Amino acid sequence: MPLKASRPTTPSQRFTTLNHQPQLAKKRPERALTESKHKSGGRNVYGRITSRRRGGGHKRLYRIIDFKRSILDIPARVQAIEYDPNRSANIALVAYANGEKRYIIAPEKLAVGATILASNTAGHNDFKVGNNYPLALIPPATRVHAVELVPGRGAQLARSAGASIELVAVENGFAQLKMPSGEIRLVNPNCRATIGEVGNSDHSNQSLGKAGRKRWLGKRPRVRGIVMNPIDHPNGGGNGLSKSGGGRQHLVSPWGQLAKGYPTRRRSKPSNSLIIVHHNGRKPRGRK
Repeated sequence: MPLKASRPTTPSQRFTTLNHQPQLAKKRPERALTESKHKSGGRNVYGRITSRRRGGGHKRLYRIIDFKRSILDIPARVQAIEYDPNRSANIALVAYANGEKRYIIAPEKLAVGATILASNTAGHNDFKVGNNYPLALIPPATRVHAVELVPGRGAQLARSAGASIELVAVENGFAQLKMPSGEIRLVNPNCRATIGEVGNSDHSNQSLGKAGRKRWLGKRPRVRGIVMNPIDHPNGGGNGLSKSGGGRQHLVSPWGQLAKGYPTRRRSKPSNSLIIVHHNGRKPRGRK
């Protein structure tokens, strides 16, 4: 999936580099696996903006993704690789031998016509891209994606384009996972995971080229706090790039929360006991 740059026949094309994906199907999504998607525009039930910079964008249908892979020991054939406007990764339409169809996150190197399987038992040569097993059955050092945090809840980890997790080991009743951020954490070994990396890894290397393409995605303009007035933002005011109206300040959110390097994770969070190494390479407090 190479990046594609056009000849600069217009000003926007001069800066546009898009992900060329000829393998994507040019058909409408499966009707039974879609539902309507309501847009809030960043407003709550009172009509007040609670999430800034949202609004507009093209109308979307939500594709229902099978994050649980609950159909076991029945092979499924990949019928199409499709675009999904609701996520950075592509999705794969798979048809099971019993006639049922599902959408799954499309892994890298999963081709149309391939056969995949989800099971609770595995042989030596069953760990192929797209197959889904509990972490306890997967060999260490395997790259996986769409990993569950709680058995049966459905995949929550490594679902975006190009993401993958390394299974470090399964010992002492836990599976050790090395996250894309570098964090190493413990997970129940009965949690399910899919073999391989998520596809569409060039998604983050695109250059949209113009503001209008960002608006098509439902993103509104972003204004830096430093260029606002003091009434509008704590970092506003001053003449030019002064960092604040009355002297140098640390960068903060509009509500005064420090924005650079300040840890905001609660020390009382229950999952802290399952983290071995944080993303910054430091061990949790009290752990040697």
